[in-house]
Amino acid sequence: MTSPTPARRVIVVGGVAAGMSAATRLRRLDERASITVLERGEHVSFANCGLPYYVGGVIEDRDDLLLQTPASLRERFGIDVRVRTEALSVDRRARTVHVRTTAPDGTTGEEELAYDALVLAPGARPFVPPVPGVERALTLRDVADADALAAAVATGGPDGAPARSALVLGAGFIGIETAENLHHRGLAVTVVELADHVLPPLDEEMAAPVAARLAQAGIEVRTGVSVASLTEREALLTDGTSVPADVAVVAVGVRPDSTLAREAGLEVDDRGGIVVDAEQRTSDPAIWAAGDAAVKAGAIDGAPALVALAQTANRHGRVVADSIVGRPARSVPTIATAIVGVLGLQVAMTGWSEKRARAAGLDVAVVHVHPSDHAGYYPGAQSMSLKLVAEAGTGRVLGAQGVGPSGVDKRIDVISTAIRAGLTAPDLADLETTYAPPFGSAKDPVTMLGLVADNTLSGLTPTIQWHELDEAVAAGASVVDVRSAAEYERGHIPGAVNISVDGMREHLDELPDGPLIVSCQVGLRGHVAARLLLQHGREVRNLDGGWRTWSAVHGAGVTGPEPGQVR
Repeated sequence: MTSPTPARRVIVVGGVAAGMSAATRLRRLDERASITVLERGEHVSFANCGLPYYVGGVIEDRDDLLLQTPASLRERFGIDVRVRTEALSVDRRARTVHVRTTAPDGTTGEEELAYDALVLAPGARPFVPPVPGVERALTLRDVADADALAAAVATGGPDGAPARSALVLGAGFIGIETAENLHHRGLAVTVVELADHVLPPLDEEMAAPVAARLAQAGIEVRTGVSVASLTEREALLTDGTSVPADVAVVAVGVRPDSTLAREAGLEVDDRGGIVVDAEQRTSDPAIWAAGDAAVKAGAIDGAPALVALAQTANRHGRVVADSIVGRPARSVPTIATAIVGVLGLQVAMTGWSEKRARAAGLDVAVVHVHPSDHAGYYPGAQSMSLKLVAEAGTGRVLGAQGVGPSGVDKRIDVISTAIRAGLTAPDLADLETTYAPPFGSAKDPVTMLGLVADNTLSGLTPTIQWHELDEAVAAGASVVDVRSAAEYERGHIPGAVNISVDGMREHLDELPDGPLIVSCQVGLRGHVAARLLLQHGREVRNLDGGWRTWSAVHGAGVTGPEPGQVR
């Protein structure tokens, strides 16, 4: 009689998104496997994306963040989940993990655990800049961090009173979420960002409305500076100024927590990411890695990337489990799609920004549109700003960004799907999206991007970007504002002459000589004017996104007519 095959012994290091996804998927695939999850923290399977909202009081019950417990995971999946247990080292030859468990009373014990398959999902650690006094600053990565920050808000002021002020170092997605929630708790919040605008992954004109919304709410934003030192109640900035800071939070990014992998001799790249193949297998065939600590492939250029996103971690954990049991599974390159809520605004992006694409040496075509989230004649329609970045020539979609109070999320999701499917920018015009007046328009915002991209990429209507305007004017081009006189008087680009597209045919002889740049509110009337003028033999370009895009960065511009200008 043949003896049964021994049960597969699997150890998972890290009990949040990637690790728990791998462990539970593995149980569904292999009922006999011995699965042990090691988590050095107090909690497993918690909603770390909800932490800022718990601090802000939006999520009132702390237990709502705890999606599973060791007991519930044991009961449903038969998984041995050990919290307060840290993997100290890996002996790859013996296939053992040396672990230390800390009991609630502080006593510790160490042991060796054998494995047939090892999964590393340790996540990432917050980067804390080495400045004087930074030891009092807090981070926000797990439930313990959220508890500490909530306590600091409640008692961090003078003499144990509630905190009155907060500094958030870093204006990325987590920093902005934290700032908003501290503001929601009534603190005077200052956000400090070393880059020249908030949400650095976005392009400047798309981030500008976010900075404006923060300022309107009373949140102070300081860009182009960093923290030089922290005292008990203040932060001294690198420009010599100081800001109040009863509470200080560092949110300047994370680094892969790859110490265990590096010390075990696994391949790690120069940024600390654990190198894996398409099955998430490391340089040791018995060890897999997933989540924030593992290197991904970027979808746009195929280059190695470090992307800390929950949906990617969950998906790759599933790939790990399939690979362990021999099922065909491969991780696909990551597009990097993300969203953040900011004081009623939805701010989302997918793929590459224009800045990143140009830095990579790509010839890009850019489209800005400012449509409503649903039919304008149906009550409650609200305007959004969308930006599409495509590769000139091929039309390949490189990325998109969106800002607005409603409907941004689903448009960016559609474009992310289009990138995955390999659609070109003009292909977006042929997508069939749901339409009824309360939900969308006959020409959906994504459709509009595709239509404008087709006009641009085909050369039908030459365009110019807001950041190229000054150079063009310096080279001799004239700006013609083709909106109504009333719109023009409310604000216009300095030096622009005003000739409305309505009736322009009767005023062609009043146009300035030389190259022309036409500008309207959002680009639509500019397109009409450009097509008219091109067919009258004029050299003309349409200012992409119009006044709405230009003024997002430059402000209100000039108001009132200027002497000698054509009306």
